[in-house]
Amino acid sequence: MKIESVFDISFREYGKIVEGLPLEELLDALANTVKPTDGVVYVPEERTLEQTPAKQVLEEHVYGGMPIQIGFCNGTNTKLNCMEYHRDSEINIPCEDMVLLLAKESELRQHHLDTTSVRAFLVPAGTAVEVYATTLHYAPCDAKKGNGFRVAVVLPKGTNTEKPDITMRNSEDRLLWARNKWLIAHADTSEAQEGAFVGLDGVNIDIATIIE
Repeated sequence: MKIESVFDISFREYGKIVEGLPLEELLDALANTVKPTDGVVYVPEERTLEQTPAKQVLEEHVYGGMPIQIGFCNGTNTKLNCMEYHRDSEINIPCEDMVLLLAKESELRQHHLDTTSVRAFLVPAGTAVEVYATTLHYAPCDAKKGNGFRVAVVLPKGTNTEKPDITMRNSEDRLLWARNKWLIAHADTSEAQEGAFVGLDGVNIDIATIIE
């Protein structure tokens, strides 16, 4: 596996760079959020991020007036572990370099994905990227060994909160892990032990050996 750049043409299949956002205050607030050194923490909504000018601009210009939430995903990680998708795009805005492991929903076969389909993309600090709804993704990875990451995560309001209580109607319902969150896990993960659908086939990718 090689690490590509979100500025490469190859990224266009998975997402795009989002320009014109007032990010200075958001990035300053993000830099003050907690960053675990032994794992990853995800918070769907963070008041200090949502009080910055970026929220209104994101809501109006990126999500077309839909209500949004701004949270964060911080910590240290080098593994794939799982992949998820939503019914809408996700905006990621890191204040430290990070790597995203991505694949396409169209590559799923009966909700299974061969991990050889996964590609790695470097997102430089301060770069806002849209990850398309049809792009499988999960927690970011370190861009530098042991450095960790802090990334603001923008999604429609309510996403990744409590899973709705539904009656199973189709096979995809087995993947529903939280509100507006469909999850596919590798067998070698805590999510699988907790009951997540095991659909990642092959090696649980670890980029530890290809970052410095």
